[in-house]
Amino acid sequence: MNAREKEQYLREYSILKNQGKPFFPYAVAKDGAMACITLAVIILMAILFGAELGPKADPTTTTYSPRPEWYFFFLFELLRVVKPPALVFVATIGIPTIALMLLLLLPFYDRGPERHPLKRPIAMIGAVATVAAMGYLTVLGALAGPPSEIDIAVAPQYEKGAEVLAASGCLGCHKIGHNGNTLGPNLTHIGDRVGRDAIARTLVNPTSPMPSYQALRDDKPEQFDELVRFVASLKESNQGSEPKGGGESESSKN
Repeated sequence: MNAREKEQYLREYSILKNQGKPFFPYAVAKDGAMACITLAVIILMAILFGAELGPKADPTTTTYSPRPEWYFFFLFELLRVVKPPALVFVATIGIPTIALMLLLLLPFYDRGPERHPLKRPIAMIGAVATVAAMGYLTVLGALAGPPSEIDIAVAPQYEKGAEVLAASGCLGCHKIGHNGNTLGPNLTHIGDRVGRDAIARTLVNPTSPMPSYQALRDDKPEQFDELVRFVASLKESNQGSEPKGGGESESSKN
């Protein structure tokens, strides 16, 4: 844009500005009126149709998979990508804050007067990259499995045991791979430290607050055996193979 075009632009902008109306009170009054109408409609619908709160929360369930609202899926997936606990701060605050600051500062480092998108490469690259990254992470977050999934490679012979462990809510206290909690011992390589018999005894007679799996052994011994076999297979050097020297589980003896 040369000096002549710039002067013409400023002249046209001045004319249009004088023909317009000030933001206050005209725009403020319109926005306020629309906000009041929207609020009145919501209140009226709540009175006429009621508010659906859904079923009551069940604190004892082990099948519930907590998920964020869809517009937070990109942050949810970012946390899944940045897995080390020491970098959680970077994923939750660092990266989003940096991206936000780059967008807020965009008018300061792209001061070109051009309005055509193709003539503003910096602004367009920043906008398109941000939208594409958020869209991609949102899709991945929506398609991601629940946090109760076993986040390690499981050999076919141990898949049933992994399903029993995931359905039993063990990851609510224990960690396997990158998924789970740290309230209890890390089970990622528990098979290197504890034999199969000891694992079976711990499941039947655990230390509080861990629940007992005595009922599972009595009612569904096959599932209990699969669970013990899978936990015993969690070894660093022999992942996914049949545990050696573990002997039979207690349930298989009974």
